[in-house]
Amino acid sequence: MLLPPKVAHGVKDGSVTLAFRRWKRQDVKPGTTFRTVAGVVLVGAVDVVDADAITDAEAVLAGYPDADRLRSRLARDETLATYRVVLSWVGEDPRIALREDDRLTDEDVAAIDARLERLDRASSHGPWTMTTLALVARRPHVRAPDLAEEVGRERDPFKIDVRKLKNLGLTRSFDVGYDLSPRGAAYLARTRRRPGAV
Repeated sequence: MLLPPKVAHGVKDGSVTLAFRRWKRQDVKPGTTFRTVAGVVLVGAVDVVDADAITDAEAVLAGYPDADRLRSRLARDETLATYRVVLSWVGEDPRIALREDDRLTDEDVAAIDARLERLDRASSHGPWTMTTLALVARRPHVRAPDLAEEVGRERDPFKIDVRKLKNLGLTRSFDVGYDLSPRGAAYLARTRRRPGAV
């Protein structure tokens, strides 16, 4: 479930506790969590509601000035069910703390080595993790299409792979491009793996 940054920050500060969506089938389950730009959000109750019965008070709790404005932003296909989703903020994105931790033990380095080796083995285009980390280190804040072109890859699959490195706390994303996190830089300085290694 995607939340716009303003809404996500509203969940964090408690001003937003609801979301309304039109879906073919229920897209989230109660008790699940997901990451946003403002941290981790927990899904509470999920109920099908009558869109015409949404109140102004509920709209405000979903980040809209009134119910009419909220309804105008729902999917236009009125045959889809309208879901009311209760949201609450759980905490900061754990990847933030992870990526700032550059005090790597030998065990930490070995664990990261193993995770990257698994990613390389599962890849349909060959080993890529060390090449990508080295590229991001060498060309920080460079557009993803330019980085992808340099290694002969398409932009979107390349971005998905960089996101996998981000999930391990090794990279950071910016409005333009990426950079190594402190953890990623410390890892590159410690590992014996080299580009192309599996």
